[in-house]
Amino acid sequence: MRHLIMLILSCCTLDVLAAQTEISNATVRQPLPGKTLSAGYFSIRNSGTDPIALLAVTSPQFDSVELHAHQMMDGMMQMVEVEKIAVAPGQTVHLQPGGLHLMLFGPTQPIQLGQQVPLQLRWSDGTVQSVSANVTRIPKQ
Repeated sequence: MRHLIMLILSCCTLDVLAAQTEISNATVRQPLPGKTLSAGYFSIRNSGTDPIALLAVTSPQFDSVELHAHQMMDGMMQMVEVEKIAVAPGQTVHLQPGGLHLMLFGPTQPIQLGQQVPLQLRWSDGTVQSVSANVTRIPKQ
């Protein structure tokens, strides 16, 4: 009985930790014709009292997903993979074009406008959070 109570309490603790991280405006861009990559964006709000970091993202609709950022290297802006995206207590971090973002590689099926893409976010506290991202068109440059 004591083991059952401990299991229930640990599940409740993980739910509370996950609830401290709010995701909004999740979108995935529809890949261009003939391309096998896309980008994903959303905002992360840490409403908790402890810092947290996004460590990884997966999706059953893509072979792989990487965390990326743009940074200046040798006088040129380049896209680079990052290990994590840190979010301080009370902070909101925006994944957006030209900054932090997701790169999604190898769609496992056609990605259509208006479709919902499931994302699983893995956090530094051990929680996994499920999010649905709306598929949007890449804006014309």
